[in-house]
Amino acid sequence: MTITVLQVALGGAIGASLRYLAGVWIGHNWGHHDFPLGVIAVNIFGSFLMGALVVYLAHKGLTHWNALLATGVLGGFTTFSSFSLESWRLIDTGRYDLAITYVGLSVMVSIVALIAGVHGMRAVLGPMPQ
Repeated sequence: MTITVLQVALGGAIGASLRYLAGVWIGHNWGHHDFPLGVIAVNIFGSFLMGALVVYLAHKGLTHWNALLATGVLGGFTTFSSFSLESWRLIDTGRYDLAITYVGLSVMVSIVALIAGVHGMRAVLGPMPQ
């Protein structure tokens, strides 16, 4: 149990650092806007990676890496708490149009991205070994 908690903590630190760097990179390259582009981009990409990762680890018999990689790294990388904060900021400033767009896109496109990651990885790896 202690080892697993340490794996999650290490992965979370890595994921949170990657999330921060991704946000800085997106802001630097695309500018800062009212719409929280960095958060939504990380959520969508992280969802895709989560879908691909869980299939890959299961396919290769590496599910013991779930705590570090899925829960830790990707859990720290994806930003649902930041999503909630950004949604509230849009609502609080009266930007209901952007809030509805942001919530709808974040939820729907992230789910589609996760499904794409699952199917993409399954296509690459083929059927699960018996």
